[in-house]
Amino acid sequence: MRKRLGYRGIRSSLVLAITMLMVLIAFAIINACTPKESKQAQKSPYGTPEYIVELPPGYEDLRVQEEQGGKKGAQPGNGASTSASSPRNGNVPSATSEAASARPSTGEAIPPTVARHPTLIFVIDDVGYNKAELEPFLKLPFPITFAIMPKLPHSSDSALAIRNAGKEMILHQPMEALGGNDPGPGAVYLSMDAATIEKTVAENIDSLPYPPVGMNNHMGSAVTRDRAAMTPILKLVKDRGMYYLDSLTAPGTVSAEICRETGTKYMERTVFLDNKSDRESILAAIDEGKRIARKSSAAIMIGHVWSANLAATLMEIYPELVEEGFSLSTISQYMLMQAEESRGDANPGN
Repeated sequence: MRKRLGYRGIRSSLVLAITMLMVLIAFAIINACTPKESKQAQKSPYGTPEYIVELPPGYEDLRVQEEQGGKKGAQPGNGASTSASSPRNGNVPSATSEAASARPSTGEAIPPTVARHPTLIFVIDDVGYNKAELEPFLKLPFPITFAIMPKLPHSSDSALAIRNAGKEMILHQPMEALGGNDPGPGAVYLSMDAATIEKTVAENIDSLPYPPVGMNNHMGSAVTRDRAAMTPILKLVKDRGMYYLDSLTAPGTVSAEICRETGTKYMERTVFLDNKSDRESILAAIDEGKRIARKSSAAIMIGHVWSANLAATLMEIYPELVEEGFSLSTISQYMLMQAEESRGDANPGN
């Protein structure tokens, strides 16, 4: 009788152990199947791109401007590539620099000279909160620009890793959004006066272990449309020898106009890569960038460091891009090429 009870006890223990093991396996499967971007969003409180956030009440007119101005692109948040409508030049990247200033001014942003090979420029935003997310992008075998947010736990060591990998770094300057979302530490707000704005941005630049070559806006749909707020920012960018990349998170930004007035080097975003971060949506966005680059010389495509499939997709299609005749560049390299071509146009005998 004792032997029989012992056998039953062992069998019950085995059943319990198997049941617990099955529960643990199920939990692991569920956790593995949870979309990576959802888990990363929890780790990156300042990572939510503004273009997937619905406009707050009272700002519906901005959506109308996006639909009517320039070339119509897919609307933010629908999973397709987004070419935000630009009231200035129909989404063509623009370079305003000392070299370009010799050209006649038409009051519009100056489109670049068509290069021998269409150029693709990839910019990865929101670097600084989680260094592990950065590693796959650092291994990409082509020029790439990283936008680092200031004063985050891994802003400094990410900047050093970017330099060690031979990539380009710019400051991803947080700015107030219309919806009131938290843009993160070191943000510029409309309530600040010019001196405070300049001091805030200067501190962000100086907080990095080496000087960034440029700056773009994180969020900023409120600030980038305000001349009083943007003027001290862009003057500081000029004084520091940097360029400004307008992320175009909302229509009607004043950045191009102020850059033209101050002589600040300027370019603007063409496509967002990861409205949805599945591979098919990323490829569709890249195809849109390729189409624009073939027509207008270059396309600047912004993605985010926490996108689950972006780095792997870029690595996968890189040989194909080269075979199709595209050049890959950083923003500063492209500006240098444009300046050299401008000098060549001005001196055809040389």
